[in-house]
Order: sequence, then structure tokens, then C-alpha cells
Amino acid sequence: MTRYLLSVHSVAGEPREPKTEDAIRDMTARVYRLEDEMKAGGVLLLGGRLEGPRHARVVRPSRGRTHATDGPFAETKEQLGGFYVIEAPDFDAALEWASKVTLVIDAPIEVRAFADVSG
Repeated sequence: MTRYLLSVHSVAGEPREPKTEDAIRDMTARVYRLEDEMKAGGVLLLGGRLEGPRHARVVRPSRGRTHATDGPFAETKEQLGGFYVIEAPDFDAALEWASKVTLVIDAPIEVRAFADVSG
């Protein structure tokens, strides 16, 4: 089994249709059902929604010390909004899970395998 990162991306400032309270409750319920399905299948290892980039800081090394700055300052408007770490038998299975996630949350999902650093 390989571990995969399913990254949920959002675009800063991208207009999104406002959601009603009922729509938010419905989407939240669908997210919880999907996460329950992932847990039941032994796939979900970790997941979470992240605060927006304005709450982030970047810690960089500088001459043996560190310096924290506001950030991230990516060259793109697209930012990481949340993630799932899953374990799947192959890339196609990871893509299937990503497809389920993207349909529930209506946001792009990047799928990337963790590098094998076992030697």
C-alpha cells in the first residue's frame, strides 16, 4: 500500500456562489459520510481543513537562525485549503478517492504519492 496526499486547493479571491445555511449543512454531512466511508475502508490516515493563508507564517533559515514572515507568498493565487492522507493499493485507487472528494466539496484535488525514503 502506498500513502497519498489528496490536497484540496482553492483560489484566493475567486468568486464562489454563496451557500445557504442548508447547503453548508448538507455539504458538511456529505463530507462526514465520505470520511466515514474512507475510515471504514481503512483508507483514511489523516485529514483536515486549514485556515486561510492570512493566518499562515513561513519559517525560513537564515545564517543558522530562523525568521518567521507572513505567508505563504506563492507565485500563484491557488492555495492549500485542506488535505487527506490516505493509503491505497495504487494510484488509480487514490484517484477514485480524490474523485469522490472533489464531487463532495466542489474544489480541485491534487493527488500525489509520498516518496519512498525507506532506502
